[in-house]
Amino acid sequence: MDLTLNTLICLYLCAGVLCAHQMPWLPCQFIDEVVNINNEGHVETQLLHREAMLQFGKKDDAPVNPHAITFLVTGSKLDLRRYAEGVEAEQLECEVRRYSTQGIHVRWPVKGAHEYSRWYSCTLKHGKGLFVITGFLRQSTDQTPSGEQDYRSWPAITDREVLATTVAMVIKTQTPSLKVGLRSQPKLHCQFAVDHKAPDITVEWHSRRRGERTTLFSYHSRSGQTKGSGVGVKNLADGDASYTPPFAKMSSEGTYICSVTVNPLFFHMDMSLNIEERPRVSINVGPVLLLQRGEEQKVICTAEGYYPLDVEIVWFEQDPDASRQRVGGPLPKALNNVLMSSHKHDLDMTYSLSAFFYLETSRRNPGRREFTCSVSHQSLRVPIKKSFILTVEEPSSWQFNLVLGTTMITLLGILCVMLLYLHSGRKKSAQKKPY
Repeated sequence: MDLTLNTLICLYLCAGVLCAHQMPWLPCQFIDEVVNINNEGHVETQLLHREAMLQFGKKDDAPVNPHAITFLVTGSKLDLRRYAEGVEAEQLECEVRRYSTQGIHVRWPVKGAHEYSRWYSCTLKHGKGLFVITGFLRQSTDQTPSGEQDYRSWPAITDREVLATTVAMVIKTQTPSLKVGLRSQPKLHCQFAVDHKAPDITVEWHSRRRGERTTLFSYHSRSGQTKGSGVGVKNLADGDASYTPPFAKMSSEGTYICSVTVNPLFFHMDMSLNIEERPRVSINVGPVLLLQRGEEQKVICTAEGYYPLDVEIVWFEQDPDASRQRVGGPLPKALNNVLMSSHKHDLDMTYSLSAFFYLETSRRNPGRREFTCSVSHQSLRVPIKKSFILTVEEPSSWQFNLVLGTTMITLLGILCVMLLYLHSGRKKSAQKKPY
């Protein structure tokens, strides 16, 4: 990026952060293609990354960056920036490519259009994957195209060329990647718009899983014919082609494809649907565990019902008083004597795993220790933790209390018997005295 463009960006940043729909231009990458036929007659394509600007304005506007290729987007019924409202311009990734109509040449039915068109696709991606927008830029021309497919005879574009275009069609998805739980009913977003009324349009949805492609829905505006379900046909008139699949199950995972065709344009938007289930975590002891020195206890932490497979279970030990210190306390120590069970595949295709260890109190001094099971999984923002406090007591104190108690009870019993015997003896002596 040259000094001129850097200066322009700095000026905009100094003036404050602008949203995408307020930006008069966006820096882009133009992915150009050079197509050749090799000695064996096969087509070889070389990709060239070139500096470009997507500039919004009027046909005679001067380029913002005269040292870059400028795609000057002039007025039409469609404003590409409107589909990125509420997003800061610096969060967008812009890419422009040539678009081949595969030798199909159709006059685009808008007022003032020349007989022929050159096409470009402009894709705006949110940096954090919130949406993907693709607009088709049309450059009118009165030059008759060659008889061969257009990608073999694309005209050269110089480094400082300005190409006046209009937005002819827009497709957007807000769900390029979607993660859902089992038995949920997600909605795959697909929105489109065309710059003229009553276009002959075809909308289709397909799914692709493990190499198998399945047609889910199709609609043809000319015939009115509809196949499949999941898309509101009435919503198509407003450009809403969103698809709602049945309740999610493991077989719902895969790639879903929304395709829109307005001759000669065809575009498909790929979306990935992934199943994620949070683990349920439990331990086999209560919050407090009391053991005598010399006793042994098997402690188990179980994570179950999670998907996909990868899960991490770690046992930690620390002083319970230290765990309550926010700052400066010693870090918990990971246990090394933990054993893992094998993964269990449950009936609903989720997984379960256990991590266990044996508490050997013979090696421990009397006192209290806190043990924590920490479970990490990609469905969790933070690990799930389950804890208990172990208290170890000396067996001598327990035996002493038992012996003392038993002795006192025995002595009391003997004392009672002796008192009863003495009382009985006095009573008999009194009865033997003469009157």
